[in-house]
Amino acid sequence: MLMNLKDLISSKNLSILALSKLCAIPYATLYESIKQPKKMSYETMRKLSSHLGLSLNQMAHHIEDSRPTLASVLIEQMNAKLKGNLYHHTQIHFAYNTNRIEGSRLTEDQTRLLFETNAILPSETSLNTDDLVETANTFAMFDWMLKTLDEPLNEPLIKTFHQMLKTSTSDARFDWFAVGEYKLLSNEVGGRPTTKPKQVEREMRALLSAYHSQPSHDFDSITEFHVRFERIHPFQDGNGRVGRIVLFRECLKHGVLPFIVEDDVKPYYYRGLSEYDREPNYLLDTFRSMQDRYFAVVKQFLEESYAWNDIISSLNFSNSHDKSEKQ
Repeated sequence: MLMNLKDLISSKNLSILALSKLCAIPYATLYESIKQPKKMSYETMRKLSSHLGLSLNQMAHHIEDSRPTLASVLIEQMNAKLKGNLYHHTQIHFAYNTNRIEGSRLTEDQTRLLFETNAILPSETSLNTDDLVETANTFAMFDWMLKTLDEPLNEPLIKTFHQMLKTSTSDARFDWFAVGEYKLLSNEVGGRPTTKPKQVEREMRALLSAYHSQPSHDFDSITEFHVRFERIHPFQDGNGRVGRIVLFRECLKHGVLPFIVEDDVKPYYYRGLSEYDREPNYLLDTFRSMQDRYFAVVKQFLEESYAWNDIISSLNFSNSHDKSEKQ
């Protein structure tokens, strides 16, 4: 993947201000050109390419790669550390739902307060320490997902997600739990047996090899990966949450409209996983409905953005969606 213009300039150890002086381009003009590269004038492009040591053709490729995507927006907002934006909403909504599905008793308001202040209000009922720790860990796991988005999906990354999720929990006190490593004891999910511990490493490598051998990754193939991952159930616990962060990541990475599996569709989600071989549309339709919900959120935060059309054009919608209708 080519670097976008911001990263390219940073790689030359230049600030926008320094570059504007070198190129004799007004700072405001250069700033807006980098912010909206598709609107860059030919003269600005010519000066930039000269001072960055690029041909005009190379510069055009960097400009094309600088178009905003949903992933780049989330990363930019994460780094800006501002509240009330799409990243802020997604962090809270993802952490609340993915943990709630697994039995967390934190409310969404409590999750929001924990994210915003690293504190929790007094509650009429007792709070489970693991609910608090795992929710805070999910925030860190989501950030790590964004920071490593350019890396290929691999075993060390998946194990790191598990380690981040389970660090400092009550489970982590036990050696047999193997935080950040594949399970040591057999387990099951929904009454169904899963891959035996001694076979997990082989099955995970086969799953990842088959996934990476595909020429491209779309909604269906990413869903298929999620199903196979959950059936292997490679960790002692936390498989659903690791699986769902990978699910969101792979959609985001490959330009598929990502989504959050929300707690209110938990029965349909579990049915979809269980019945996938017999009727894949149970799960696919559930995921499509979650795409619709997350798209409404993305639209709420970004529709007025100058980059809205670029962001829409960068996303691949599942078969039930018409991109033209979204625009």
